[in-house]
Amino acid sequence: MRKYRALPVALLAALALTACQDGTGTKDEGAAHPDPASATVTATHPAADGGSGSGSGKATTGATDSKATKSDKGDKAAKDTTATRVSCNGSNTTVTAQPVRRPLNHMLLTVKNTGSKMCDLTYYPVLRFDEMQWVPRPIKDSKPQAVTTLAPGESGYAGVSLSAADGSGEWGTTSHKLTVGFQGRTPNSDGGPSALPTLPAKGVYYDSTLTVTYWLRDMDDALSY
Repeated sequence: MRKYRALPVALLAALALTACQDGTGTKDEGAAHPDPASATVTATHPAADGGSGSGSGKATTGATDSKATKSDKGDKAAKDTTATRVSCNGSNTTVTAQPVRRPLNHMLLTVKNTGSKMCDLTYYPVLRFDEMQWVPRPIKDSKPQAVTTLAPGESGYAGVSLSAADGSGEWGTTSHKLTVGFQGRTPNSDGGPSALPTLPAKGVYYDSTLTVTYWLRDMDDALSY
């Protein structure tokens, strides 16, 4: 029994002797066997004398890994968002065509995303009144800096200048049917099914000066050209 009790005393004496030789007292005993909680605090708030090199190194690595993980997740989310977007077209939107009082001889196209995914209105609408064999020119100055993207329930717009206010246009005619075509990811590519918005019963008059804006997010912008 005496030998069994003597072991802890001898062990404590040896530890005390080691601490004295290091010149740090009982504080080094804690450094040699760090408590997990105190190590975390030390890593977050380093001591004035620099603390334990290995402890702060691990904390820095952990923070870097955490930031890298968040960055990776952010990049993945951005890619996923792009991947889940589709082209707006006649299958996932409703399209209306409404002549307006101001500006004169103008019509507003409104496209509302009725689908469950975000969709892109790329470039400008391809208009075809009745059986016309030519495509109205886009107004280059109306091109937005970024593609008009619609979340479910949101709307995009395009303004249509139907005829010259001074009567200088040619081939003036009244149409009762309008087809609105959509472009894909590249210019003049097929973006999917067209839409057939209803025109007023009296029809819509247009002439050779017929032009259209790019798809825009703001109604007033669409009617400013």
